[in-house]
Amino acid sequence: MSTAQGGPYERAHRPTRPEGAPTVDRRSAIRQAALRLFASQGYRSTTMTDIGAAVGIRGPSLYKHVASKHELLAEIMIDTMDQLIADNAAAVAGTDDVREQLRRSTEAHIRYHARHRLEAFVGNREIGSLEQADQDRVLSRRSDYERRFRELIERGVAEGAFCVRSARIASYSILDMGIGVSSWFHEGGEFSVDQLAYHYGDTALRIVGARHPGPAPQEHDLPLG
Repeated sequence: MSTAQGGPYERAHRPTRPEGAPTVDRRSAIRQAALRLFASQGYRSTTMTDIGAAVGIRGPSLYKHVASKHELLAEIMIDTMDQLIADNAAAVAGTDDVREQLRRSTEAHIRYHARHRLEAFVGNREIGSLEQADQDRVLSRRSDYERRFRELIERGVAEGAFCVRSARIASYSILDMGIGVSSWFHEGGEFSVDQLAYHYGDTALRIVGARHPGPAPQEHDLPLG
């Protein structure tokens, strides 16, 4: 997710900046500080004072940049889902082959969760901290995102490419892999993000019983051991 530009929610809720007002970069820094604090100590235990201290802003000055910590949480969670949906749409756009579409969708899902671990962690843990209207917005986007995987799997079954008893359970299983990756992956470890994405893409095809899986990874694609 690009915090420099922000997602649809942030753009819709960002006031026009008058002359001499704080820059978007400062707001982005506040949002990133809030994300780190929400992840490390929890949303409810984080105060606006904590967030201000993390970026060197004291007291009421923080409210020139953001209205509340709830606004920050809602932006983070809604923009996360918007980015996942956009990545999914881009992943399937380049091919009509249902097997390749599922692989690419899974790879995009894994890449996001590997590169945005804090967003994934906060989004998974703090859904109950959102006010109802924003919680509904997040849950609606989550349903849309899951449905994209499920309908892809259902299409694969209808075309004879996949063999699975429950497309819904299969889609949940694939989506859960992203949450797992966000909990343990770190840069500089045994696998690169791309290697990890390919591995999980292959696993997704096995979950749906793909009858003709894609080509096996080349020797240089995945580390030995």
